[in-house]
Amino acid sequence: MADLQVDLQAGLADVQAELRRTVRGEVGFDVTSRALMTMDASNYRRVPLGVVAPRDADDVAATLAACRSHGVPVVARGGGTSIAGQATGTGVVLDFTRHMNALVSLDPDSRTAVVQPGLVLDRLQQAAAPHGLRFGPDPSTHSRCTLGGMIGNNSCGSHSVAWGTTADSVRELSVITARGDLLRLGQDWAGAPEGLRPLVEGELARLRTGFPDLPRRISGYALDALLPEKGADVARSFCGSEGTLGILTEAVVRLVEAPRARALAVLAYADESAAAEAAAGLLPFAPLTVEGMAADLVRSTADLPRGGAWLFVETGGDTEAEARARAETIVRAADVLDSLVVTEAASQRALWRIREDASGTATRMPDGSEAWPGWEDCAVPPAQLGAYLRDFRGLLGTHGLRGTPYGHFGDGCIHVRIDFDLLTEPGVARFRSFSEDLAELVVAHGGSLSGEHGDGQARAELLPKMYGDEMVTLFERTKAVWDPDDLLNPGILVRPAPLDTNLRFAVLPREPVDVAFGYPSDGGDFSAAVRRCVGVAKCRTTEASGPSVMCPSFRVTGEERHSTRGRARLLHEMLAGELVTDGWKSTEVRDALDLCLSCKGCRTDCPVEVDMATYKAEFLHHHYEGRRRPAAHYAMGWLPRWLRLVERTRTAWLVNSLASAGPLAWMAKRLGGIAPERRIPRVARVTFTRWSKRWFRARMRGMRAEFRAGRQPERPRGGAVMIWPDTFTEHLSPSVGVAAVRVLEAAGLFVVPMPTKTMGVKELPDEDGEGTSYTFSPWKARRVRVCCGLTYVSTGQLDRARAVLRDTLDVLDVFLSPDLPELDEIPAYFVVLEPSCAAALRTDLPELLPDDPRAARLAARVLTFAEALERLAAPGWTPPRIDRPTVGQTHCHQHAVLGDTPDRRLREATGLTGELSGGCCGLAGNFGFEKGHYEVSAACAEEQLLPSVREASQDAVILADGFSCRTQLEQLAGVRGRHLAEVLAEALEADDK
Repeated sequence: MADLQVDLQAGLADVQAELRRTVRGEVGFDVTSRALMTMDASNYRRVPLGVVAPRDADDVAATLAACRSHGVPVVARGGGTSIAGQATGTGVVLDFTRHMNALVSLDPDSRTAVVQPGLVLDRLQQAAAPHGLRFGPDPSTHSRCTLGGMIGNNSCGSHSVAWGTTADSVRELSVITARGDLLRLGQDWAGAPEGLRPLVEGELARLRTGFPDLPRRISGYALDALLPEKGADVARSFCGSEGTLGILTEAVVRLVEAPRARALAVLAYADESAAAEAAAGLLPFAPLTVEGMAADLVRSTADLPRGGAWLFVETGGDTEAEARARAETIVRAADVLDSLVVTEAASQRALWRIREDASGTATRMPDGSEAWPGWEDCAVPPAQLGAYLRDFRGLLGTHGLRGTPYGHFGDGCIHVRIDFDLLTEPGVARFRSFSEDLAELVVAHGGSLSGEHGDGQARAELLPKMYGDEMVTLFERTKAVWDPDDLLNPGILVRPAPLDTNLRFAVLPREPVDVAFGYPSDGGDFSAAVRRCVGVAKCRTTEASGPSVMCPSFRVTGEERHSTRGRARLLHEMLAGELVTDGWKSTEVRDALDLCLSCKGCRTDCPVEVDMATYKAEFLHHHYEGRRRPAAHYAMGWLPRWLRLVERTRTAWLVNSLASAGPLAWMAKRLGGIAPERRIPRVARVTFTRWSKRWFRARMRGMRAEFRAGRQPERPRGGAVMIWPDTFTEHLSPSVGVAAVRVLEAAGLFVVPMPTKTMGVKELPDEDGEGTSYTFSPWKARRVRVCCGLTYVSTGQLDRARAVLRDTLDVLDVFLSPDLPELDEIPAYFVVLEPSCAAALRTDLPELLPDDPRAARLAARVLTFAEALERLAAPGWTPPRIDRPTVGQTHCHQHAVLGDTPDRRLREATGLTGELSGGCCGLAGNFGFEKGHYEVSAACAEEQLLPSVREASQDAVILADGFSCRTQLEQLAGVRGRHLAEVLAEALEADDK
């Protein structure tokens, strides 16, 4: 056994050495490179030997030659969004997304484009759009799936009722076989490998009768495309071969004319069966899409017509009126509960996002339990869909399973995630039993086991049920013609691995891991939290669209390890312990998380709500436990402590002087792990708390003077609040707090200063013994400042964060009592001006202290500035009019955790027009200040924020509620961003004058 291990290691070293010698692209046999490729979007996991990112076809040929000489399998991989397991393997993975991702040419006259396999579909669509053209197929993963992957799987998408599958859009393919032959595949046997034509001509009768006739038949090899009456199209036959026949290096694809105008009709039905029954009847109206989904998959039905299921039916036309007329014709012909027709582009995109996010939303059942792929895309003739869905539901019930179908109803293709138990032996056995029964059900309805995503490992074992043994044998003979050494993606499509082996969950620990956060949505189980990432890869989009944030570091570097999915994969492998063997001490995981900005964008933008910021904090907590931390963790993680020391010693003037002195500033940044390119922000000489106490005392003196003069002071007509003195407002930008006080007071709110010490409260039984009363013991009080713990959380110092948060709850204890009387003078809410601090109080606080009921009470009473004005302002109060354009950026944590709807309404009420940009400012608290992060930080800002500011008109108001955003604007663009409170306060002062 030891000799065998030595031989394997020697062979691995040999193939690695040969690849490094002959390939110009990256060759990665390290732990990180391999860990990132263990999974795609399926239930399966295979650990590769290494990863090659080829630069061109010569690199592909060199890789094949090296692997062939050493007997190492090769797997081609695009975006890694395959759901059947065909993008993973135990040999060398070819990653085409790094270099071979170009649009080689686009010819509007011939309506063709030449593309490399790693080109993302959206980039092709963007290039074709100015010519009125588009690529027909468009899977929901269009922002990250690649043309090579689409050809490998014969992908379809929502518009297949109009423009067919990828195979319908392929003209020619350049392919390298496992033995190094360069082929140019096309019609009339062009590029066919030796032996293919005789094989097909000897089986013509079988090929003419052995394939079901339906629009979404993807399973098996498309050998019927080689029939003479179908043009003997070798390129079309190659589509859907899942990387098992040859390696694609270039493709000539056909483009279609895009409608000049579109309308989207959303048709509401009582349930999915009713929607499915109706779908086939809409096809004679030549719609562009007929997509279906049920209410189970929708986070909010507010934007949808009344019903329990919907069909999304898109129509096209030369004008908006023509497109709308066609949509309204369909509405009139359909028997619906309710309907909605939309022609405005932004509204259509918002509705389509609901449908596209279903692939991630479906991974959770309504009760929060997990659901998995495996039978994602069976297809039946559209006319059979209603009957099939009823039988499918019955089969689920028989096996005690649940799932919510959705998908391409017009093509009879159904997507569904099912709550398989893939963690236990009985659960896996049920997975197999259900799979076998469902395969028979699909075949009984004249369907295909795969209608879009391919067979992979999930379904290939069951192909005999669909095609019979003789046809499957013909598939094996075909594979042998193309790849006689079985080098390409072995175990996929022919001679497949059993569908219940290589499951990615088998390697995870069965017992919960000891963690600091509560993970309430995952039952307190960190493994379950990591399992959330199913590989949908929305985090791999190369451009931030609309208000989305995720994933800024990936968009800068383009590296998988800097995507949310990549980091989740490394955490998965860390828990597995097979590839990443040093657990929480892993340097591979640490390095991948290093460029995570903790923006929390994934918490909202990821369809399965992965929260990598929390996972990063958890990892850093364990990674540095008992070890010396980076200097930045002490310099910026302990920022509240240092700034309070400056306040107590009244040395802000000295700190500012030293920070502005070149050599001393350089030394301070070097010692503190701060990027040398950064300027240290100035510390305020008067903190917000000191100002607010002076202001409140003056206010009370004024009220007493009113009483003494015999006048009744005007009582606030709104609610009572405290303004949270977060570290940034307190010490670095108290002007924001001052402005907020003035606006809130003008709105009729009663603003009370935050206490700065515990109240020394003692609980005493009431005289009747039935309740509790309180008495204050000043000698038991201690001086403590409230703090959200954000800087400690973001640097993974979770023990310290919990201690700080417990102190905060002690300070506010009397205000968080469930027995506190509801009086107008007692603050019921805490207005937090810094979005990141508000987000920390709403999410990190209850998740770090899940056993303290006060944590949830405080989280529930946190309001943003706009929320406070919307909920608590005096009746009839209206904000001042500003009537100016605005630019800036919605804070990442506001977008991800807090929501910005009240802010939008407030801006609209003041006449602040324009949309704030999405993305991330790049500073992200301590991230952009840390040494080694400056370039990534600046690149994030250049994505949306800085261009929007540069292009703004001179009278535009630059809004930035976060201190990080304002600092980034000042240091990179030389402009001053302002908190919305400052803008409103300035407008109030102008009105007073």
